[in-house]
Amino acid sequence: MDILLFLFLGKPLWMWLIFLMLVVALLVFDLGVLHKKDHEIGVGESLKLSAMYITLGLSFSAFIWWQMDGTAAAQYLTAFVVEKTLALDNIFVIALIFSFFAIPREYQHRVLFWGILGVIVLRGIMIGVGATIVEQYHWVLYIFAAFLMFTGVKMLFVADKEHKMEENGVIRFFKRRMNVTDELHGHAFFVRKEDPHSGRLIRYATPLFLALIIIEIADIVFAVDSVPAVFTITTDPYLVYTSNIFAILGLRALYFALAAILHRFAYLKYALSVLLIFIGSKIFVADAMGWEKFPPEWSLGITFAILGLGIAFSLWKTKGKANDSDAVRTAA
Repeated sequence: MDILLFLFLGKPLWMWLIFLMLVVALLVFDLGVLHKKDHEIGVGESLKLSAMYITLGLSFSAFIWWQMDGTAAAQYLTAFVVEKTLALDNIFVIALIFSFFAIPREYQHRVLFWGILGVIVLRGIMIGVGATIVEQYHWVLYIFAAFLMFTGVKMLFVADKEHKMEENGVIRFFKRRMNVTDELHGHAFFVRKEDPHSGRLIRYATPLFLALIIIEIADIVFAVDSVPAVFTITTDPYLVYTSNIFAILGLRALYFALAAILHRFAYLKYALSVLLIFIGSKIFVADAMGWEKFPPEWSLGITFAILGLGIAFSLWKTKGKANDSDAVRTAA
């Protein structure tokens, strides 16, 4: 049993195993019980699942408090809230991708489920590499912080810019190098069809698989912002990874709950911009004030304040407005 006490990235192996077993149990329950058959997920079901995942994510802070301390729990909660909020921007892109590929709602969960598995692995690699770099070169945190501030300022000026999927070079790249069907084949990612030139049966990818690939790539792009953001909150790999994964786990349920009302959060991107600027500035403020670290309790409170104001302003500005977005209308 001594192996369970082996330190992996600064924490006993048993702590990592408990978290991973919980994640596996949630995924098995999700796919094997709740969504064993393809069906259209309604808003009511989505809200219940979202509430469950958010409750579990918040409750995990009690385990952090028990095994570590109150400061670590506050850092975890801040990281969880930040990651959950940044994931909202991802939802806009997911809705656009599903609309572009005309993916029916009953198949969207399958794409998002397998997308989550990819995220768990990719985020683990990025966080492991990032933690190693930060441990060896602490000054990298200042680069992360400056990058976040730059990204936040840049987002303020492009928040209203629409994504145009037809101009996406990644889609064109895969279509040139893969056999892709023009139509869906149920929930299959691959099918065998006759080659029009040779007459042989060959493997074709379906638009469902292409949507999965684009969503995975989109998550990598978003991770470039979100992972450094969490590292400026805490450099503990366990807190960074658990907060990331708990926030991402509920992304599917949150997507189905919000897909029909995304237009009501049109101004939230400005709040996300301000949030990134704040997170990036904390390390510089702490140095200027002579603090060892920006107080976690203040960080959590200011994060909630920024997001609360952003959500309230969005709901106020879009009150009574109809949703004219083709992407959202198709996804809904």
